[in-house]
Amino acid sequence: MEAAFWHQKWAQGETAFHEGEANAMLVKHFHALELAAGARVFLPLCGKTEDIPWLRQQGCRVVGIELSELAVEELFAGLEQRFGLTPTVEVISDFRRYAAEGVEVWVGDVFQLSREILGPVDAIYDRAALVALPDSLRSRYTAQLKALGQDAPQLLVTLEYAQSEMNGPPFSIDQKEIEHHYRDHYQVSLLQQKVVDGRLKGKVDALESAWLLQA
Repeated sequence: MEAAFWHQKWAQGETAFHEGEANAMLVKHFHALELAAGARVFLPLCGKTEDIPWLRQQGCRVVGIELSELAVEELFAGLEQRFGLTPTVEVISDFRRYAAEGVEVWVGDVFQLSREILGPVDAIYDRAALVALPDSLRSRYTAQLKALGQDAPQLLVTLEYAQSEMNGPPFSIDQKEIEHHYRDHYQVSLLQQKVVDGRLKGKVDALESAWLLQA
């Protein structure tokens, strides 16, 4: 999916994928990651998610990457208003890095990010990244996460529905596909599965699932 697609979504305010509060499955299953205080948690394709301030309030150091600088500006505008966090902005390699106490977000292409630039992470939290990518990019994306995270555990939230009934994103990801991408590196465990209230986008019946991936 072209970068222009996501830039247009943010520019036009078409961000129905943005939840107005921390994801319920993150709140319920965060403990499964068994992280120590101050753990560094990586959020790919993070947008301006409310999961970032929630994780920060749990004592985590949060680091994300996002293609849209507009989304990152909106994220930090909210963090500044609510918590008084004013970011510093610097250019590093092909990225712009926004950073404030406990939060840093890299603006750029996740596929261009290296572990040397990102630094070590203690866990990965993926709610809206894998499901946002078409099939043609998922193998490349999951390989990139394994390279960036090394043996860090991952909390993954996915959606499953009849793909023939609606075009993505978000795309339908079932257990078979998760295992296809990750079983060479992780043990995959289902933590929870629930019916999406009001159907997905009001159009199709869907399940939301939380998975724990452990090396």
